[in-house]
Amino acid sequence: MWGTPEDMDLPAPRPVLWPLRPVGSAAVWTSSDAGQTVVTIRHAHLPQVTPEMLAWWYGHVPGTMKYAGQTLPRYLVWHPLDHISYEADGAVQPGVELRITEAPGRDLDKLIDIHVRVEQIDSTAAIISKRVLGAALVRLENEFEPVHGGTSYVTRLTIGDTTPAARLFLNRVAHNRAFPPHKLAAWIRHHVEEIGNLENFLPDLFRYRSDHEP
Repeated sequence: MWGTPEDMDLPAPRPVLWPLRPVGSAAVWTSSDAGQTVVTIRHAHLPQVTPEMLAWWYGHVPGTMKYAGQTLPRYLVWHPLDHISYEADGAVQPGVELRITEAPGRDLDKLIDIHVRVEQIDSTAAIISKRVLGAALVRLENEFEPVHGGTSYVTRLTIGDTTPAARLFLNRVAHNRAFPPHKLAAWIRHHVEEIGNLENFLPDLFRYRSDHEP
């Protein structure tokens, strides 16, 4: 369900062609209530990136692109150090299941290997969740809106749910297995970096590929 370090090998790091955004570039706050933890990240604006580009990107992460003189999976470019693999059981759209694998900080002790389902992809948001017995153990909401010269981007990660099954035992699973504190802190840094990376390659990728991959 969550994967273990023993099952996974890290791919070789890709060249990092731009500075990674520091955690301090984003506003991050965490709240906990009724067995749920909610992490909200307000990223620094993404210059030259539009909500239309983001909607296209989240529907087209599978695929390849030119990067550092090579043709690489787009997911490996998105975070050149931490990303491992991104698999979809069909064209990425609501209802499709994804398997997302990454190691924040290239540390396999912080491995995230999770199957999630796409809830929404459009020019306002990209939302995925991991559900068990009707409860959302993990739900990741990425919300965006246009601002002058770019896009405002807010992430909301919710760990746990309010259903009876979640309160009884699933919230403990989510907090202890999916995102224990040390892994959550590493993921926050990783996520600030990966969202910040979009400004460095997405405008050109969208310009060159969106007509061919509508």
